[in-house]
Amino acid sequence: MSDERIRQLKADLLKALGQPTRLRILELLFDGERCVCEIFPAVGGEQSNISKHLAFLRSQGIVFAERRGMRVFYRLADQRIVRLLDDVEACVRGGLKAKANLVA
Repeated sequence: MSDERIRQLKADLLKALGQPTRLRILELLFDGERCVCEIFPAVGGEQSNISKHLAFLRSQGIVFAERRGMRVFYRLADQRIVRLLDDVEACVRGGLKAKANLVA
């Protein structure tokens, strides 16, 4: 795969992660799979909106969905997403600390 293609795929992944509702959904899945019936109330908002976010995350290969009877369960496709988002949070918190030190 070419460097340009890899770069584009990285950009696509970061775009998919760059939305607060999708981040909240992913955080719910950090500890394991969840039924969609648990995700809707935990995230809040309109069910149709949450469904669109789940479908988008699925289309990007970030989560897997599995139907069991009448329920649909979601789980992370790759646990490295947890580490990635933890690293992003550390960068954000470190950046905020650095900005606070500049202001002080």
